Amino acid sequence: MNRVVTRLVTLASALALSVITVPAAHSAAAPGSYWTPERMRAAVPLDIRTAAPSALRSTVPTGEPTTIAPLAFPNGGSAWSGGGAVVRTAGRVFFTYQGRNASCSGNAVTSANKSTVVTAGHCVKLDGAYHTNVAFVPAYDNGNAPYGTWNARATFATPQWDASEDINYDIGAIVVGQLNGRSLTDVVGAQGIAFNLPRADNTYAFGYPAAAPYDGTKLVYCSGRTFNAFLSDGIGMTCNMTGGASGGPWFRAFSEATGTGTVNSVNSYKINLFPNWMFGPYFGADAQNLYAKAQAA
Repeated sequence: MNRVVTRLVTLASALALSVITVPAAHSAAAPGSYWTPERMRAAVPLDIRTAAPSALRSTVPTGEPTTIAPLAFPNGGSAWSGGGAVVRTAGRVFFTYQGRNASCSGNAVTSANKSTVVTAGHCVKLDGAYHTNVAFVPAYDNGNAPYGTWNARATFATPQWDASEDINYDIGAIVVGQLNGRSLTDVVGAQGIAFNLPRADNTYAFGYPAAAPYDGTKLVYCSGRTFNAFLSDGIGMTCNMTGGASGGPWFRAFSEATGTGTVNSVNSYKINLFPNWMFGPYFGADAQNLYAKAQAA
């Protein structure tokens, strides 16, 4: 993975948490012509976070189980060939980070503003600063944007990620502007999203990994049963996706026939001792508050 964006999350950073009551919103408008096919192909994949065990100790508060609704199993990381809605709702997230063009993944979810994309917190803010030139390209295809490039008009992160980049709360949201007078989910559709549900379930994870052995040109998936992350309050699954997959959706109740499911986490981090496992944040009360803030923007 690219050394520029690799960092070890330490116990000191986890203890730097300060109390903020609402998610932060940041303007993220990008010039309409900034993301050319050449810039998209050259964007550096932002690494999956690599976390030291000491940084993972935290408790994510929960609330009442809530779902907002609109066989290749298990699999450790292969190109998705099943088609369906996920091909349109999932996409690459592009942005400028520390002066360098970079990429993550994200997914359009059902929302009141029809314009909300869920991703990882480090895909909107990292090392103390929010990214610029943020855009979402659904159904990205090797530099091509079959459904257009959707520039962000605001980005959000959980209060804990905004304050101290706590890996247990690595959740972000992007609200995109309209394109040609239409809203995002009217064009590509939307997936459901869920909060405060049981942690263990059969799950499909998607993303656009761009670090070796992947190249960012294809939608890749993993599938398997999730488990409680040890030393943290997240969830994990076996998955070999690499940098660039960060922020890609985790689906429960996923249908291979229709490509639809319910988002209940995102690709977030790996523990350096267990490279074949992917971990994602638990979507509890803070994730639900973030979603409410974003869909109302």
